[in-house]
Amino acid sequence: MRRSSRPTAGGGRRGRLALTQATAPAPDPTPAELRLGEIVPREILTPASVDELAAILRARNESGEAVVIVGGGTLQGIGHAPRRYDLALRTTALNRTIEYEYRDLTIAVQAGMSLAELDATLAARGQFVPLDAPQAGSGTVGGVLASGWLGPRRAAYGRPRDLVIGTTVVLADGTVAKAGGMVVKNSTGYDMSRFYCGSLGTLAAIVRANFKTLPLPEVRRVALATLPEATRKHVLENLMRLDVEPVAAFAIDGFADAVGLHDDIDGRLFLLFEGSRVLIERATRELRSLLGAAGVPDTILIDAGAGQSFARLIDAYTVRIGDRSATYRSRGLPGDLFGRSATTVRLARTHELHLERMEDMRTGDLIARVSAPVDAQFDERIVPFDTALHAATPRAQVIAAPESWRGSLAMWGAPPPSLDVMRAIKARFDPKGTLAPGRFVGGI
Repeated sequence: MRRSSRPTAGGGRRGRLALTQATAPAPDPTPAELRLGEIVPREILTPASVDELAAILRARNESGEAVVIVGGGTLQGIGHAPRRYDLALRTTALNRTIEYEYRDLTIAVQAGMSLAELDATLAARGQFVPLDAPQAGSGTVGGVLASGWLGPRRAAYGRPRDLVIGTTVVLADGTVAKAGGMVVKNSTGYDMSRFYCGSLGTLAAIVRANFKTLPLPEVRRVALATLPEATRKHVLENLMRLDVEPVAAFAIDGFADAVGLHDDIDGRLFLLFEGSRVLIERATRELRSLLGAAGVPDTILIDAGAGQSFARLIDAYTVRIGDRSATYRSRGLPGDLFGRSATTVRLARTHELHLERMEDMRTGDLIARVSAPVDAQFDERIVPFDTALHAATPRAQVIAAPESWRGSLAMWGAPPPSLDVMRAIKARFDPKGTLAPGRFVGGI
């Protein structure tokens, strides 16, 4: 187990040096990596086994301390700051492949495994699991599931939680609980594996996840095209009528890093096609015909770097421009996407904020990043914008923002009607409020 101490919000520090079992000093994570709101944990532990993690949770639950489960820290922008934050319990040392039945299309890995390592392990056997989360080199399997992250390819392959067939978790009192198994159809009654997905570590620490895998597509191709305003409506209305639909389809304004093109053109079309070579060639011909008829200039096709190009787009979801930007994710039906987008454009203009947006035409997600000029008071504009945005689109969620603004923004949007039920579940699973108290919806 790796152990380190950190200053508290008040500047106090436990008098323990960073140690490992091998007695060699280990580099401490930077406070910024684990900061939630205005505080950092008093202590950071990285257990080397599930039993060790369970023992830590059991002891801290008995002593009344507050524990936040942390993977790679890549999705820490989601949720409120906790009311208390004594210990950051990292899962990154739990990073092994436990079982891989590639002939049965199933794999079980520890939750601290990075997404990049999972991808590489599966790719060696011609398989994949489309989790589609930012910063795959650092982000962990458990973090993606706990955060309830929804990737853009879910319309084609299902949500991450739909691909989970089993889990092992550690409850707040140290109890190790298992659900599901290594067979795709293996449960009756309520599927507890899905229950933990999206709970943001407030019910249990996910330590193992079993997935059903998918065959890796023969060809993956990204198509990039300019999207002039005059042709935008025609192109976007007809895009989803193609005989061969893209597995991901975005209209992008701004977000230059997402498409890897830095020029004066704001409007872009980003499409990802996956499938057999014959199918992708047919899709490309259809797409070029559609774009040509709409007067769209040449289309750039990316084959060899398609995976990296798509990953760069996903990374852009959580990128911040220093401490002068906030990123919102608004979910809804594809049919109301453009209405929500137009509303967001109008509100950004009203509050004199610069807006960049990505419209996901397959899922209906709107990713909107607002920022202010250097000489402007961003903090005086973002709170009124946040209030107005949530009045118009109550489900908008903040997924990246300066830590100092967690307490001022409606991080989750409007609370769901089931909030009382969710509170009761939290009380049943974690009666002492040990796991990330206050992080979840409604301050759960």
